[in-house]
Amino acid sequence: MTTVALKPIPLSGVREMLERAEQYRLKGEHWEAQTLCEAILRVDRDNQEALILLVLTMSDQIRDGVSAVEARQVAARMSDEYQRYFYAGLICERAARATLRSGQLGSERTASALLTEAMHWFGKAEEQRPHDKDEAILRWNACARIAGRTASPMSAAEISHEITGE
Repeated sequence: MTTVALKPIPLSGVREMLERAEQYRLKGEHWEAQTLCEAILRVDRDNQEALILLVLTMSDQIRDGVSAVEARQVAARMSDEYQRYFYAGLICERAARATLRSGQLGSERTASALLTEAMHWFGKAEEQRPHDKDEAILRWNACARIAGRTASPMSAAEISHEITGE
């Protein structure tokens, strides 16, 4: 396979590209949104808006096979501790929902582990949250409701193994 060198976008175009990426995401055109975010991050590696939008776009696609691990690596680059924790939780929650929808053998057990992990991250985000941000609490509660409907709780060691693969 031949690799073609990508052309960098000018820094002056970042704002417009972010707006376009958000529009693509909202229209369900995730690949286009992801590509734009990656182009922005090639010229502005620490652009927090692009990192957030990329995580959202990637986590939108988890049910379609996009790696939650890769999305977590992007979230880890966020400079704000609250956002790192919140988006780590969101990725786990979306992975759990995708796992439950798959209906595969063992999906409830894996989803339970992912929901537990999501609740962990949302709890850490709640501790760091700005005064007027209750989103981490709302997401924690949503995970708790879903977890209450899944049949296979896991031990801490099993959860760790499911999340990290170690």
